[in-house]
Amino acid sequence: MSRVLLAVCVALVAAVGSPLSVPPHEEVARMARFVVNKCDWASMATISTHDPVKGQPFSNAFSISDGPAGNGTGTPYMYLTHMEISVQDLQVNPQASLSVSLAQTSYCKNHGFDPQSPLCAHIILSGSVVEVNGSEASMAKAALFGRHPEMIDWPTDHNWFFAKMNITQVWVLDYFGGVKTVTPEEYYRAAPFRKHGSDTR
Repeated sequence: MSRVLLAVCVALVAAVGSPLSVPPHEEVARMARFVVNKCDWASMATISTHDPVKGQPFSNAFSISDGPAGNGTGTPYMYLTHMEISVQDLQVNPQASLSVSLAQTSYCKNHGFDPQSPLCAHIILSGSVVEVNGSEASMAKAALFGRHPEMIDWPTDHNWFFAKMNITQVWVLDYFGGVKTVTPEEYYRAAPFRKHGSDTR
């Protein structure tokens, strides 16, 4: 029994201590897909409709999910209510940006990367936020509730709905030399995970 226990402990230590891997920085679209799938929340910037900052950028945190970890679609879904101030901004102007960063995971801290460092990969998605219905709403529900189970018990009188970002541009900061961009077509064609890759959480 002691040998079995020792073997289990060694395996656990090896798993915890295994090196973390992200896509090569040259594969820009793949990096963008990877980061979006690994992140559980985003900072969403809207144009405020509220005084005293009306007409100014306004940033707020939102839970997101593009699907199960390691098997995402690339489309960030959100669970929203019109009671929320940023959602009220979106009713006037649906244009927004979503910022997601590997600083959410253990990757940057383990490598000694400051969240502002370009080596701590962060992605900015530009586009519009729209409500989804029908089969896509069912897909969004599975994606979000799977990653954020607390949402299941959120108060029903808030009239929650599922939404997604329609991506028009993807901005990638994951290495030195400035921001890189990819088109939505390039972004969705990318395969973020490969069999030899390892988790960054």
